[in-house]
Amino acid sequence: MKIGCPKEIKPQEFRVGMTPNAAQEAVARGHEVIIETGAGQGSGFDNADYVAAGARIVDTAAEVFATADMIVKVKEPQAGERKMLREGQLLFTYLHLAPDPDQTHDLLASGCTAIAYETVTDANGGLPLLAPMSEVAGRLAPQVGSWTLQKANGGRGVLMGGVPGVGPAKVVVIGGGVVGTHAAKIAAGMGADVTVLDRSLPRLRYLDDVFGGTFKNQYSTAGATAELIQSADMVIGAVLIPGAAAPKLVTRAQLSTMKPGAVLVDVAIDQGGCFETSKATTHAEPIYDVDGIMHYCVANMPGAVARTSTIALGNATMPFMLALADKGWKQACQDDPHLMAGLNVHAGQLTYYAVGKALGIDVVSPNVVIKA
Repeated sequence: MKIGCPKEIKPQEFRVGMTPNAAQEAVARGHEVIIETGAGQGSGFDNADYVAAGARIVDTAAEVFATADMIVKVKEPQAGERKMLREGQLLFTYLHLAPDPDQTHDLLASGCTAIAYETVTDANGGLPLLAPMSEVAGRLAPQVGSWTLQKANGGRGVLMGGVPGVGPAKVVVIGGGVVGTHAAKIAAGMGADVTVLDRSLPRLRYLDDVFGGTFKNQYSTAGATAELIQSADMVIGAVLIPGAAAPKLVTRAQLSTMKPGAVLVDVAIDQGGCFETSKATTHAEPIYDVDGIMHYCVANMPGAVARTSTIALGNATMPFMLALADKGWKQACQDDPHLMAGLNVHAGQLTYYAVGKALGIDVVSPNVVIKA
C-alpha cells in the first residue's frame, strides 16, 4: 500500500501523523511511504530521518494526496485538504465530526473511507488512540490554566499552590476519565485544592482508592457543579461522550456566580466544548474574556508539546495503521471490531451513530458497508 503523510496545516499544529519509526515499520512490511517535505520538522524530525527510514519525500501535499492509497494525519483535514480526497482513498486521523457539519459533508461528498482515531475502541471500553492525547491535554490543562490565572493575562492573580499563610487555588475538574485524572494529578502536584466531579460511582471509587487524599472527588450533578464553580479559581472541562458533541455543563448565566478573573479550560473543545461560552481558539490567541471569566479553549492543546505528543500518538496508532496497510481496511475491520468502531464515513455514507444523531444525518451500520 502507498501510505502518505502530509504536513499539518491547522494553525500552530506542529505534530505529524507518522514518525520515522512508523515509516520504517511500514517500509519493512513492503509498503511505500510518501512524506511531504518538512512534515516532521515541528516535532523535531528532519527529512533525512524519513529518508533513512526508507520513505520518499515529495514537495507538496497535492503529490501526497494524489499518490497515496491511505492518508495518515493528526488533525481533521482542512477545507483545502478535503478537496484533494478521492473516492476509494482511506483517511486515518482525528476527525471530531459531531460539531463539524462542513467537514462531515465534504468527507461524504469525497467518496473516501474515513476512520477516526477518537472512536477506535479497546477490549476494556477505552479509546486507545484518544488516550495518549487525552493524557497530554490533561497534564497541560493545569499548566495553561495557571498561566491564564496570572493577573497580566486577565486572571485572578492566584498562585496554584499558594504560599505559607496564603491558601492554594481551588480547582474543579469536571469529568474523571483520562483527561480529568491527569489534570487532577498535575493540579494537585502543583499544590492546588482539587475536586473531581464524575457521574460514575465505580470511577469515583477507583479515584478514591488510587489517589486517596491527593485530591477530592464528588458525584456530578447540576447542583454540585453550580455550587463548586462559585468558589473555584479554575474549572477544567474534561467530559467526553465518544464521537458525540460534548454536553454544556456551565451556562453563560452561571458565569456571573463565579469569581471575577476565574479561568475555564475547555479540553472538550474538539467535540464542541462543555461550557456554553466556549469557542475554539489557537495557540497564537489562546484566551478570551466573557463576563469577566477567562476562557482557554485551544482546539489542539497537545500540539504545544509536539514532540512528546507525536511520539505518544505514533506508539498508539502504528499497530492499527500497519493492520490497515497489510490487510486493507475491510479485512482489518472485519478482523478487529475495535478498529471497525473507528469507521465514520465510507463511500458517501455516514457510519457512526453519534455523529448522525448530532448532525441529523442518516447512518448506515459499519457491518453493512463492510459486507457490501
